[in-house]
Amino acid sequence: MRSSSSSSSSMAASVSALLLLPLVQAALYDQVVDTAYGPVQGYAAFSSEPANMTLPHWADVTVWKGIPFGADTAFANRFKYAQPVEPWNATLEASAFGDSCLSSGTTYANISENCLNLNVWSPANSTRDRLPVVLWSYPAGGSNADPRFDGGGLAGKGVVFVNYNYRDGPTGFLVTPELSAERYAATGVNSSGNYAVLDQVAALKWVRANIGSFGGDPDRITAMGQSAGSAATYHMLNGQLTHGDLAGAIIQSGAYSAAWMASVGCSDVACLRALPAATLDVAAQPGTTAVTFKESLDLYAIPETYADALARATANQVPVLTGNTRDESGATFGLDMTLAAYLADLDSTYSGDYPARFLQAYGANDSAAAAAAYNAQFTDRSKVGTALWAAAFAAGEGQHVFTYLWDHAPPGSSSGAAHESEIQYTLANLYYKQYAWEAEDYAIAAVMSDYWVNFIKTGNPNGDGLHAWLSINENATVTQELGEAFGPIPIASPDQIALFTEWFASEPAL
Repeated sequence: MRSSSSSSSSMAASVSALLLLPLVQAALYDQVVDTAYGPVQGYAAFSSEPANMTLPHWADVTVWKGIPFGADTAFANRFKYAQPVEPWNATLEASAFGDSCLSSGTTYANISENCLNLNVWSPANSTRDRLPVVLWSYPAGGSNADPRFDGGGLAGKGVVFVNYNYRDGPTGFLVTPELSAERYAATGVNSSGNYAVLDQVAALKWVRANIGSFGGDPDRITAMGQSAGSAATYHMLNGQLTHGDLAGAIIQSGAYSAAWMASVGCSDVACLRALPAATLDVAAQPGTTAVTFKESLDLYAIPETYADALARATANQVPVLTGNTRDESGATFGLDMTLAAYLADLDSTYSGDYPARFLQAYGANDSAAAAAAYNAQFTDRSKVGTALWAAAFAAGEGQHVFTYLWDHAPPGSSSGAAHESEIQYTLANLYYKQYAWEAEDYAIAAVMSDYWVNFIKTGNPNGDGLHAWLSINENATVTQELGEAFGPIPIASPDQIALFTEWFASEPAL
């Protein structure tokens, strides 16, 4: 029989040996995850590794779909900031996308006012992991169920990806004196509108409060969006309601209507709140599409103009990655334009002596050269405008800003390197076959998503094996070409930059 001291020594040795063994962890789809509102069950995002793509963590990626972050916005909750979700006790099987919001026009999900839900893709093996997080805001008319915005690709590269729905159209932006009085009573601010912006704030706050349960780090959240989603990212970057909530921002391509109220048979808010959802769905009501509903300077969700935020340096002090595509913002791929049409456009776009000066800077002597000059002018306008904003933000906030120009056209595209054409390359989700992807596209997507993931992880897109990307702080005369090649290119000629800088300064500030 062993002595007690011998037994104790043996047990201690066994415990020590166990402590030296590697911790065996499983993907989060093998367990129930707790949120502040109730438990959720996720599922494996991939059954096999996506073809032609290198996603090191694909086998670990869990997806949770349709998690509510706000209450149903119908009837009494219309034209209000997102109301709290009712907690649940039974495990939510997060296996299907939730409803999309009115005015989305999507075919990928049901449409209703009970649409404030989000999806999470995480490669974490433990809720104790603290992985970097990206919050994606979709472009106008979008939905978090759109496969172009699938987050499995970036999650497969080691980040937690979240996308969400927000209201649009009248339910997202309607302004009336009656609604302003309601907000004044609740907040002391006499304004209304921007319910969509408040949805965006609510989604970010949900991520801050809950993402730790999904293996994400609430102190390392990068906001990211394209087009209207880039505007959402600007609002998070500049807004006082989100101050201190971000670690970085990626900005891609970045109204009161009594007549509209009358068109749906209402003269007050009580009537609007009683209407069926279909009547409010602008996407389904062709007769109402002439009315534009968009953000307003309400001094609450949007506390100041972009220009004032730059001048006063009041934004979140975080690094930014921002840029444009070659064939957007006026530039048109495959354009056929006469010299007369080009000259007429210069006269209608600019005033004073600017038409003649822009013609000198972007000259064309005949119709054969007119289209190229027209497109070069608009592409350079985007590059210079982005660079001027980037330089001002970098100087005011003391942060690095990285700018780019995307110039690759997806295979078979008739629009060139158009608005939204870069999205799937940055999200590394070419497993959704929007186009007949070729080997070149997979190679470009690998590089693009590496840049984006590096920025999400570190605030800097540079990394091993990638062409160096200079920030505006390091060189204010170049931007990064992405797509057809990778590396720095001139923003424009010095004279062209000077001309655009002067012209922008003459225009009303936004």
